[in-house]
Order: sequence, then structure tokens, then C-alpha cells
Amino acid sequence: MNWTLFATVFGTVFVAELGDKTQLATLLYASGAEAPKWTVFLASASALVLTSALGVLAGSLVSEYVSERMLKWIAGLGFIAIGVFTLARS
Repeated sequence: MNWTLFATVFGTVFVAELGDKTQLATLLYASGAEAPKWTVFLASASALVLTSALGVLAGSLVSEYVSERMLKWIAGLGFIAIGVFTLARS
């Protein structure tokens, strides 16, 4: 196992997920007095694992046809476009 890669991916995903809609939705489900907390945790964790697996699968397939350099450019431009869109709406 490449522990440097593990730590980088873990840190990036952990910070990206803090305070996002997924975490807020999980918080709301867990705040219900009748909601079993372990059920909420297991369902939320399973959903995140599945979406991560889909991301890895999609990344593997796309990387067969698009270079890593091009993917970085596309991702970077996508983030810039989202930022511009967000600023333009405010």
C-alpha cells in the first residue's frame, strides 16, 4: 500500500466532505430521536463507499482514453467555471 497516496486521498476527501450537503443530510437523519444512529452511520458510510467506488471505476475507464494532463486541465477548468458561476450569482 502506498501510504503517502492514502494520506493524500484521505485528507483531500475528508476536507472536501466536511460541511457539504451529504454531511448535513446525515446530520439531519441522525438528529431524529427515533433514528437508530448505527443505521444512519452504516447507510451513510455505505453510500460514500459506493460513490467512491464509482469514482475510481470512472477514473480508470476515462484514463484509458484521456491523458492525465488533460484530465487535470479539465478538472481545473471545471472548478474555475463553478467558482465563476457561484460569484456571478451572488
